[in-house]
Amino acid sequence: MATKNIELPEIGEGVNEGELVSWLVQPGDTVEVDQAIAELMTDKATVEVPSPIAGTVKDLKFSEGDTIEVGATMITVEEGAGAATKTAPAKTETKTTTTTTTASAPAPAVASAGGMSTITPPPADVSVLATPSTRRLAREMSVDINQVSGTGLAGRVTRDDVMKYTGGAGATAAGPAMPVSQPYMPPQNFTTGGEERVPLKGIRKKIAENMQMAKRIVPHFTLMDEANVTKLIELRNDLKPAAEKMGVKVTYLPFVMKALIATVREFPKFNGMIDDAAQEIVFKKYFNIGFAADTPNGLLVPVLKNADQKTIYQLSAEIVDLATRARDGKLSLDEMKGACFTITNIGSVGGTYATPIINHPEVAIFGMYKIQERPVIVNGELDVASFMNFTVTCDHRLIDGAEAARFLSAFIERIEHPGRLMMDMI
Repeated sequence: MATKNIELPEIGEGVNEGELVSWLVQPGDTVEVDQAIAELMTDKATVEVPSPIAGTVKDLKFSEGDTIEVGATMITVEEGAGAATKTAPAKTETKTTTTTTTASAPAPAVASAGGMSTITPPPADVSVLATPSTRRLAREMSVDINQVSGTGLAGRVTRDDVMKYTGGAGATAAGPAMPVSQPYMPPQNFTTGGEERVPLKGIRKKIAENMQMAKRIVPHFTLMDEANVTKLIELRNDLKPAAEKMGVKVTYLPFVMKALIATVREFPKFNGMIDDAAQEIVFKKYFNIGFAADTPNGLLVPVLKNADQKTIYQLSAEIVDLATRARDGKLSLDEMKGACFTITNIGSVGGTYATPIINHPEVAIFGMYKIQERPVIVNGELDVASFMNFTVTCDHRLIDGAEAARFLSAFIERIEHPGRLMMDMI
């Protein structure tokens, strides 16, 4: 029987390495084609790496916590030992604890070196939106999921879509999904003294690295102001009944996004980035907006693609969908990439002001905070109005303080009079 090396495949555009979170197999275990053999942490997502062949695991080449580069041999497998030998299919799946990504590529390349063959699974490519369980159901039913029309939110392929594609009447139960790696939770009892040390790894390590890099490269400054959002609250309340009939929860975030997009059109530097390697300023002509999501696995930033082309209802539905799947660990790598600028809604958990860190290579991050009622004098009469604080943190290499002040003032003018946003829509 032939012993073969299995290399770490390409696991995302621009991703060259990953941290080994855990092995899902051990020497002596039998593996099947597409069975997950390891969990790797890469750029805020935990990726399950599948085996392209069936056989028996002979050797593990890395330890948990090690960094593995794309193309490095992860394990050796004795092909066909203890399991029927299978040929890796043209569609090889890379499962993630966010959303599965499917590889559309020829069968794995096989090279011989010193009598031992090396197998490299095809590169991953996000081609369809579907959960891991839906993809598994499609494989079990021999369905090419790329050919299935999705009826779920944002075109997502559902289990029912797969069943209908095969002529079935309804979804059948699939096997249990692989568990999401849980973050370390500190002990609740600190009364016994002493201390405990745990490795800095996984998402927490990635967040630490990204924040440290951003603070080292980007000279930050933050500007703060407040807005009377009484009219915004009234508009949202007017829209809520219609939204509820559509099954959509309308929050303040999509209104802020629309006001920001209109303001960024007026101040295009805020939709730019600095290419440090090329020493160039890049001005983006599209509007992909990231928003910070607090999850059990750490801070994630889902990205709404082409937000300027979507209605308030569409943005609301997509925000809820992305935030829910972020908390459940079901976002794809593609759904966390490509943002032009980011919004952090600290007010949803009770913040008044903050100085957020820019998500490099973006040049600004916008903060929105909790709403507070205050007494005001209107036409000589005492009244009550609702106020929300906003901040904009900027990269001082590209944006000056006066320009940031004008930007924030222009945004506040729009958010205080949300009806005027109609004048900015295209």
